[in-house]
Amino acid sequence: MSNLARTLGYDEDARVVVVHVDDLGMCHAANVGGFEALRRGIATCGSIMVPCPWFSEAAEIASREPELDLGVHLTLNAEWQQYRWRPVAGAAAVPSLVDDEGCLPRTSAEVGQRATAEDVYTELRAQIELALASGVDVTHLDSHMGTVFHPRFVPVYHALAAEYRVPVFVVRPEEEALARQGMAGFAALLEPLVDGLEADGFPILDGFCADSLSFAEGAGLTHNRKRLESLGAGVQYLICHAALDGEELRAITPDSAHQRDFERTFYGGDTGRREFERLGLERMGMRLLRERLRSN
Repeated sequence: MSNLARTLGYDEDARVVVVHVDDLGMCHAANVGGFEALRRGIATCGSIMVPCPWFSEAAEIASREPELDLGVHLTLNAEWQQYRWRPVAGAAAVPSLVDDEGCLPRTSAEVGQRATAEDVYTELRAQIELALASGVDVTHLDSHMGTVFHPRFVPVYHALAAEYRVPVFVVRPEEEALARQGMAGFAALLEPLVDGLEADGFPILDGFCADSLSFAEGAGLTHNRKRLESLGAGVQYLICHAALDGEELRAITPDSAHQRDFERTFYGGDTGRREFERLGLERMGMRLLRERLRSN
């Protein structure tokens, strides 16, 4: 297996972690908690959901603090029961991405069944353009709920990476490792994407951990210690969803509010920092990969 860390000058057995905050812009609580983790904690980068109601607040922070390492969380879903959002490009421009309420569909399966690749490209490009126009120095792209990894949309993901010359979240397609992250069967889908991106000079991550938001109340420390201990050698992409608990967050996502708040304190505070030091983990963001990509 190619080891991206080695090409970046790290020892072959180094464990280098991209500590990534998902869902910035989703709501005010996500902005408060996510930016807290980025400013004060061990989080190294994050990505913004452009169609969401609190995108403008996230973009204002990004333009005011250009040192923050921020990408676009390519969004094709509005998954919550009562808290929804509409496509940036407008319903008329992307009719296959609009449900009966005029919003993006709730599930990845629904997007896969009804959306055209042309509409997906139009919408995701509109999201990137709005982020750039709003002052976000876009360092990378990734996918909300993994919807862009549908076989018909993978070429769109590659095309956008090439068009904007930014790295994307993509890992080497090892079936066993993907299955552990709930992505069994994805290896065959990722192989052509990885081969194409690598041929074009894009960095490929060595592994990832998406086991966020899956622990009982009171079990956050044990769960997240296990996450860190499970990381292998190379550049690993660790996803968290830091947000501030409160009425707003509990109204949107009552089942995961306590988990998001714990991730805010762990990845945004001293506890997470001590665990990184204990395990000898290194940290990096995605801006470094963008600058290396654009310099080649």
